[in-house]
Amino acid sequence: MSKTFLESCLKILHREDVKYEIKKILSPTINEVLVQIYPYVYLSLLFVIVSFLLHLSIFIFLWRNSRADNKIL
Repeated sequence: MSKTFLESCLKILHREDVKYEIKKILSPTINEVLVQIYPYVYLSLLFVIVSFLLHLSIFIFLWRNSRADNKIL
């Protein structure tokens, strides 16, 4: 019995008009959540870029230092 109920629910959810209504209902909520988290996304992106630049500069310093050590030997 529960299997037929579940199948009927899935059949209803696969209809195009139901999908459209669900999207229409959830769209404002999803948009508001995205607007609220945008500053955190930008801040995270800034941290990733700064971290990349720091790692790149450390790599360049180590590379130059290893080349200078090889010239001494």
